[in-house]
Amino acid sequence: MKRVVEIEQFCSLANLAGECPLWNPDDGHLYWIDARGRAIFRQAPGGAPTRWALPKRIGSFGFRADGGILAAMEDGFFRLDLRARDGDGAFTRRLIVEAEPDLPDNRMNDGKCDRRGRYWCGSRGEDSVTPLGSLYRLDGRECTRMDVGFIVPNGIAFSPDDRTMMMSDSESDVLFAYDFDLEEGVISNRRLFCSTADMPCRVDGAAFDSEGGYWCAMIYDGMIVRFDPVGRIDRIVRLPTRYPTMCCFGGPDLETMYVTTGTIFLQPGEAEQQPLAGCVLAIHGLGVRGVGEPRFAG
Repeated sequence: MKRVVEIEQFCSLANLAGECPLWNPDDGHLYWIDARGRAIFRQAPGGAPTRWALPKRIGSFGFRADGGILAAMEDGFFRLDLRARDGDGAFTRRLIVEAEPDLPDNRMNDGKCDRRGRYWCGSRGEDSVTPLGSLYRLDGRECTRMDVGFIVPNGIAFSPDDRTMMMSDSESDVLFAYDFDLEEGVISNRRLFCSTADMPCRVDGAAFDSEGGYWCAMIYDGMIVRFDPVGRIDRIVRLPTRYPTMCCFGGPDLETMYVTTGTIFLQPGEAEQQPLAGCVLAIHGLGVRGVGEPRFAG
């Protein structure tokens, strides 16, 4: 029997480059960012969005174990407290560490916490051509370069058994798998998991389900796909816009998939054909559950 999947508009705001959806079980809200619009959003199902404007571009974020947010921004890693406000009425932003002070034109991009509370994040240059990006591990205040030579690192996610880390280089049309040592916090044996060189899409943001399936946004071809553990695509969900950027599982039982999208990628004439571009979408009925995202321990 074919499974019936329902796709609905979760939030009608048109993000320039929506990214990094994260479900917060503490308050029952979905959080996400507009990477180009310099903002963080929060919304409960059936509610209205709250927006926080940022002074700099943001690539990704995670929740902190002691409250607040860890933000990977263009000028480094920061602690954000969305509740505390200073004299200007803006939330507080405190620097943890500058990741690449020697590369001022680089900025932080996709990132994800492992289950020991370390944050893994890729950096990228501005031209989307030159492999100036690196993969970093943030452990407390210590930032360590773990791999190098990427154009646009994306799709970072850790398998439920903590033995594999996935990461794509979108502009190089490759999806890598690494062996991951959770206790030591190290990666090894980088290998090609999938190439999109002959496909009309590229791998963007991603999340694992509880069964070990790797779900990722295939930007430029309007779909979310699921890779099985050996690299075969075994599920495809078509979307009403060509430009999904990242997916996550959320809701009380982690059975809803939330997908961010963007308008900045639209080509002339596409806006009328894709009225939901830039919105956050919710997918119901996938028949799988997600894995709760860990929090940054630093």
